[in-house]
Amino acid sequence: MPNELFPNVVIEKLLVATGETFYMTLLALVGTVIFGVILGLLLYLTSKGGLWENKALNFIVATIVNVFRAIPFIILILLLIPFTNFLIGTIRGPNAALPALIVGAAPFYARLVEIGLREVNRGVIEAAQAMGARTKTIIFKVLLPESMPALVSGITVTAIALIGYTAVAGVIGAGGLGDFAYYHGFVRRDFDVVFVCTVLIVIIVFIFQFIGDFITNKLDKR
Repeated sequence: MPNELFPNVVIEKLLVATGETFYMTLLALVGTVIFGVILGLLLYLTSKGGLWENKALNFIVATIVNVFRAIPFIILILLLIPFTNFLIGTIRGPNAALPALIVGAAPFYARLVEIGLREVNRGVIEAAQAMGARTKTIIFKVLLPESMPALVSGITVTAIALIGYTAVAGVIGAGGLGDFAYYHGFVRRDFDVVFVCTVLIVIIVFIFQFIGDFITNKLDKR
């Protein structure tokens, strides 16, 4: 129902849109972290001096990451429409936005993972190798735990980027606050709707930033 302060804002629809934004952000974040960590580990391990040093593989992974990072998100959504339609069965709604969100954000997070892994003290890795630790053990017992504060900080940055991506995806019918702001606000010239959606997106960003900073500070041993 409309309210006196913002007469064009229908609270019920606004709540649905907010829920869709959280839904898209959280699910896409899970997929982004999984693929981002895999890509980041490959970039780090296959680089010069890495445990799996492989110039050719490193070049291929780096090229994939750089290419998808370079494509503007709105264009990436359009490019992935056939793949999204094949995978999800539709190109509209929150679920249809997930493939583009993950493909767009995973390379970004992969670079943050690589940076975080490079901050791990080389002496700790060498000590683990000297004790006969296998690569799998070094990855899960040394690299990931030691870089965890940086990884969580990267997740926070990526989550905030994803919130912005969901707003862009909303313009082509993915749902969420971006969809609500555009179709129920901008198109109808009801700018109070646009304002309310903007405020809500800012609040969501602050929530993610606060949670991310809190966890990072708890994990940081320094």
